[in-house]
Amino acid sequence: MALFEYFPNYIWNLSVAIAMESGGQIGEIIDMCQPIKDAANSGADAGTPQFMKQWAAMGEKLLDLANEDEGKGRNFSASNKLERAALYLLTAERMQGHGHPGRKETYAKAREAFDRSTALGKINRERVEVPLSKGMMPALFTRGEGTGENGGRRPAVVFCNGLDSCKELLFWSRLPQELARRGISTLCVDQPGSGEALRLQGLPVDPHSESWASKAVDWLEQQSEVDAARIGMTGISLGGHFAPRAVAYEPRFASGAVWGANHNWREVQDKRMEREGENPVPHYWGHVHWVFGAKDQEDFLEKSSAMNLNGHMDRIKVPFLVTHGANDRQISPKYADDLYDQLVNSPRREKVIFTEREGGVEHVGADNMAYGRDLLSDWFAETLGGHTA
Repeated sequence: MALFEYFPNYIWNLSVAIAMESGGQIGEIIDMCQPIKDAANSGADAGTPQFMKQWAAMGEKLLDLANEDEGKGRNFSASNKLERAALYLLTAERMQGHGHPGRKETYAKAREAFDRSTALGKINRERVEVPLSKGMMPALFTRGEGTGENGGRRPAVVFCNGLDSCKELLFWSRLPQELARRGISTLCVDQPGSGEALRLQGLPVDPHSESWASKAVDWLEQQSEVDAARIGMTGISLGGHFAPRAVAYEPRFASGAVWGANHNWREVQDKRMEREGENPVPHYWGHVHWVFGAKDQEDFLEKSSAMNLNGHMDRIKVPFLVTHGANDRQISPKYADDLYDQLVNSPRREKVIFTEREGGVEHVGADNMAYGRDLLSDWFAETLGGHTA
């Protein structure tokens, strides 16, 4: 099992793989990528304006086609096209440097398409806002299926972003849909430093993730359909740092998991300065400065110094699952070992390294998200009281 490698650089291939795993159509993806194949030869950063132009153009075409469907009352078909339009626009936006011309407008267009798709497609997701001590955390709430127990209340999972994802991509991972089948609701959050929280409110990363994760628990506890005693937490990529930290310091979480371990992210930055490991996005240092609200590299390194889970994981006293890809080119599988080894007080800890046998060997299963998705949803069904069949 390997990443689909159309371009000569990892960062562009990662974006294409994420789009494919998030519901993109292969024919549309080839149509967008073919004209910019040569542009990729000049490096991951240089060609990103051409990348945005091609992917945004496909998004615009799909918006037009969706309008035609809607005009004929074919709302489900319109929704299908709007989903892909939003995906391609968000992929185009994600590849640009902070402040790049057109980035803000492309993001707004993607969000509008996503919200229209939700309404026209009657999709099981609701945009909600979780109050924070400063500003709010935008989120998508997907309701678990079935009647639930304890007066109709169901378990729920908080699902957080990595360094450069957004709540829409979390939804398109299809983990919320698989959890819903198992009777579990999901709250996909744009936590500080990601998605809308960063782009529209300027909220930077808070290394102490429990400060915003606790607010997500507060919100879930106020929902009459949620069983407050059965709330879990997971995160993808850098969320594999935020989720364990939150579970360690927020005692109301009943179970945890990571989709990719990110045990000592501060150390990863030192390695990236030495050109070790692949970057997840173009314009990498500019991106992390923006995400952390740092004025320069020195300020960023200081602000990210707390991004290290050593000495914190013995606080976790609930079931915890660690997953990682054996061929992760961004984050070493050794960080999965570190996390698992330090979960000394978890009553049920498991570690799964995805290998060539099944796939999902790349960073957070970019080559194949199916195995991570199945495993995490079954894990939460077993530890929070959903059902696996």
